[in-house]
Amino acid sequence: MFKKILIANRGEIALRIIRTCKELNIPTVAVYSEVDKDSLHVVFADEAVCIGPAISKESYLKIPSIISAAQVTGADAIHPGYGFLAENAEFSEICGESNIKFIGPSPDMIDKMGDKAFAKSTMKKCGVPVVPGSDGAVADIAEAKKIAEGIGYPLMLKASAGGGGKGMRVVWKEEEMQKAFQTASNEALSAFNNGELYLEKFIENPHHVEIQIVGDQFGNVYSYGERDCTIQRRHQKLIEETPSPIISEETRRKMSEAAILGAKSVNYEGAGTIEFLVDNNQNFYFIEMNTRIQVEHPVTEMVNNIDLIKQQIIVAAGEKITQIPGKPIGHCFEFRINAEDPDNNFRPSPGRIDYLHFPGGFGVRVDSHIYNQYKVPPNYDSLLAKLIIWGSDREHAIARAIRAFEEFAIDGIKTTIPFHMEVLENEKFRAADYDTSFIDKYFAK
Repeated sequence: MFKKILIANRGEIALRIIRTCKELNIPTVAVYSEVDKDSLHVVFADEAVCIGPAISKESYLKIPSIISAAQVTGADAIHPGYGFLAENAEFSEICGESNIKFIGPSPDMIDKMGDKAFAKSTMKKCGVPVVPGSDGAVADIAEAKKIAEGIGYPLMLKASAGGGGKGMRVVWKEEEMQKAFQTASNEALSAFNNGELYLEKFIENPHHVEIQIVGDQFGNVYSYGERDCTIQRRHQKLIEETPSPIISEETRRKMSEAAILGAKSVNYEGAGTIEFLVDNNQNFYFIEMNTRIQVEHPVTEMVNNIDLIKQQIIVAAGEKITQIPGKPIGHCFEFRINAEDPDNNFRPSPGRIDYLHFPGGFGVRVDSHIYNQYKVPPNYDSLLAKLIIWGSDREHAIARAIRAFEEFAIDGIKTTIPFHMEVLENEKFRAADYDTSFIDKYFAK
């Protein structure tokens, strides 16, 4: 097992990793930017190193500074969390060259599966259903139009190196192709330094369902069930739940089998997710693989009684997976509490928290790094906390979530708490009668 782990991240995920390391008796090192000097991950880590100013590229994205911090403190492993450098193949490679274990997949795996066009081609070869579209990146607008003739409109243009909704455009008819292609390509180039696009059939009214997998160095890959991530805004997830309220047991089994097949075909090591779109007829299609821990991993932990961060660390240390999945128990939601104003198009709302009260009670978990008088910086992702609710079934979990939100208070800044309370009272949500356009249909302001 590792002697010391450096967490190359901030906020709630850094604190989450520190907690598991403490339970494993592994000392931790926090890295932080100047604006994060009073953050809780800095307080609760065994050691902390300032790696630069607030701007991410000069701190949390600055690989030399992070490697130096690991070397100075004697850390023999780095956990990247999610975001920042979590899916950066160069970072993983430099860790290896520096004799520091990157807690995640190999550089080659990150590189290949991070290229969505390559990942789709790989999954297709091993029999995992994929959305009809181009076999890889398209050369230009002319090729895109030619492929579109074969699969039909509407279709989706996606950045090959993309994520988080960047470089994505729906094209409803041929006349829209040129403008959409140029816009998506420019956006992808700006966000990922790679303007390549690939093309897929646009699945109308879908659910977004992902399978949590963990693979070890002995060829074992296990599925820990699915998460329904359909409630999202601009391709950013806001509410996740497990089990999915819309898929059958047969579809659940088939999706898990496909995810395991896909992960084994590339000898996947570590925690990851295989993501699918599911249509109204229970057909499912692979869309991408995330080679990291997900923001929404706690819902899987709650119904499976498993610590996924622990499994990541164990696998990275060269051990076999210790927690084999059984039958999930109950129903779980995760609500992302962001520093955003839902009444003003979810405008960011940084600032000082004047009053804070977290909900509690049976089946209520809050993962957060904030505290009373904490100053939310404007420099990073707006996630403040994750409210995770477990119930015996979906109806029970919704009732418990409403109770928890009635106790949840964050004053001084705007948050998405009122939005979540509205969603929980929405009849369509309660009946699981929605798709990925749910927020645009019912909550556009």
